[in-house]
Amino acid sequence: MSQGPFRRRLRRLDVEAIAGIVAAGTALVLHLLHIVDIDVLLIIVMVLLALLLVRDLHQEDREERLTHLAEQTSSTVERLSAAMTTPDAVLVGPRDLRDYSDRFAREARGEMVWFNVCLLMFRPQSLFDTLLRPAIENPNVTRIRFILDPGERESWENEVMPKAAQCVGLEKLLEPHWVPLNESVSFVLADIGEAGGAEAQLSFWGEPFMARSPGRDVPRYMFHVQSHSSLIPRLLELERTYRLHTPADEG
Repeated sequence: MSQGPFRRRLRRLDVEAIAGIVAAGTALVLHLLHIVDIDVLLIIVMVLLALLLVRDLHQEDREERLTHLAEQTSSTVERLSAAMTTPDAVLVGPRDLRDYSDRFAREARGEMVWFNVCLLMFRPQSLFDTLLRPAIENPNVTRIRFILDPGERESWENEVMPKAAQCVGLEKLLEPHWVPLNESVSFVLADIGEAGGAEAQLSFWGEPFMARSPGRDVPRYMFHVQSHSSLIPRLLELERTYRLHTPADEG
């Protein structure tokens, strides 16, 4: 058992260094025994010094190769990181639409804005429970503001309010801001997650983003716009423009 650590240390020693030590020791013993003269001893010492120099040169070359390899690896990692930059927007299709919408509503914080949406999509209770109920009942959402065309007023009274009245947190659902909308864009906007960056679910009226069903348009595709996208400030500006606009301004 006592020889174990010694053997491990011995294995870690440089093989060339061990050979040099043995050769030098042997030459010294032979000289002391007068078997070899001083000239032979000097030759052995010179050879050992040459071997050590060659070994050092090999180590420097190996270190240079390792340095070059590390630089190449770092450059490759930087290129891969640049290629993996998070996209500004992710296209969400029919298969994942409900999951994305539900998660968006549950992770929202602060004020949530619904801009130019078709309220008839809330006619089925299942869609209301997936899209709007999680936002109303989310304790982190403080206000829910709709900006709607006056043509949606009847749907608000008949399709939204009766269902919303059954939800906890109804008081955060504000009366919509009614204003004529001539935009083809539709979006839901809110701060998402603890970091609080604004994100959006962006869609457009008409095919292929909306599927026309009898009497209503139902979202089929949407873009999940990330918080770092330059689209977010533009959507905020669009929402603010219509929110500050009233029918009286048209006159």
